[in-house]
Amino acid sequence: MAARRRPTVHDVAKLAGVSIATVSFSFRRPDQVRPETRQTVLAAAKEIGYIPSASARGLVRGKTGALGLHSYEFLLERPLHEVAAGGASPARPLDLDRAVIPWSDIADGRRADIRAYPLYVDEVQRGFELEARRHGRPVLVGRGDPSTGALTETAGRVDGLAIFPGLSAAASLQEVTLNMPVVLFSLPPTDDQYHHVLVDNQGGMGDLVTHLVRDHGVQDLEFVGGTIAHDYLQRFLGFQSTLRRLGVRAPQNVCDDADLGRGPTFTGVLERLRAGTLPQALVCASDQLAVELLDLLRREGVSVPGDVIVTGFDGILAGLLSHPPLTTVRQPMEAMGRVAAQLLMLEAEDDVVTGRTVQLGTNLETRASCGC
Repeated sequence: MAARRRPTVHDVAKLAGVSIATVSFSFRRPDQVRPETRQTVLAAAKEIGYIPSASARGLVRGKTGALGLHSYEFLLERPLHEVAAGGASPARPLDLDRAVIPWSDIADGRRADIRAYPLYVDEVQRGFELEARRHGRPVLVGRGDPSTGALTETAGRVDGLAIFPGLSAAASLQEVTLNMPVVLFSLPPTDDQYHHVLVDNQGGMGDLVTHLVRDHGVQDLEFVGGTIAHDYLQRFLGFQSTLRRLGVRAPQNVCDDADLGRGPTFTGVLERLRAGTLPQALVCASDQLAVELLDLLRREGVSVPGDVIVTGFDGILAGLLSHPPLTTVRQPMEAMGRVAAQLLMLEAEDDVVTGRTVQLGTNLETRASCGC
């Protein structure tokens, strides 16, 4: 079977007996075309299945109208060895000619695991897409390997780009200059070139620690999570400063530098457990770490919150449905996405060249993992 050719503006013009400019005006500026001529053009377009190309118009204007969203590490946060067994690989070729493709060929165990979806990135993306849709702007989601090429390929297709945090994103941004509106999520403002959308990590962690100390009488707290990421570092600094303000011993270092990207082994927590020196509370840098830690402690026969309190940060769905439900600090993730889209559109409309930093508040959500 021959490949299907997409009808062009030239095909419509030939069939309708008009110029290509008249075809273009019939769709884009109908007020400048006589009604009977426009009806002839629309009838011809319908007959051959012509759809105006937004990409082609974008080439003429130098704009696509689309907003971009790019991520790296978040696609791989759940290690492959932890994917539920028995599911098919998402990349497995399927026999599309079968009357019914059996479940065994299409099942993907990861989708049944709330620890894999929805995550922080999914909720931010939802907010971004909702705001873009409200303004009639299409969204291109770019996802690729940690290379400069993956980032520039996404950037080349959109008018403005929002980028999720990560070591790969930071490295790519040092190698390229994006001459377009750019929003960075949860990365520290280092210059005024790009916009930044942040949350009050230190303030949110302060609310959490204050609750544990004042409402639960906890005096021995440790922090779980590596501090390479900007968000995690800010949460650790908020953890330390709040403990000092409350007159409670503030650890100099994290108890465990668990890293989701490597698959957390919680060596530091296990050492404390084996030595019988678990603190009263383990404050995790993120909900994903906390949920993994709850699983580990359950396997080790440790009761939460009976033997140790465990808390998280982010407010993802997995924490609400964990056992026990996780006390956490919720980020306004949907709002982060909406603000990012707004910043991109504002710059495109106003030609603002100075980057703006918008910081959003957080909310403490107390649940059973702290004893509430």
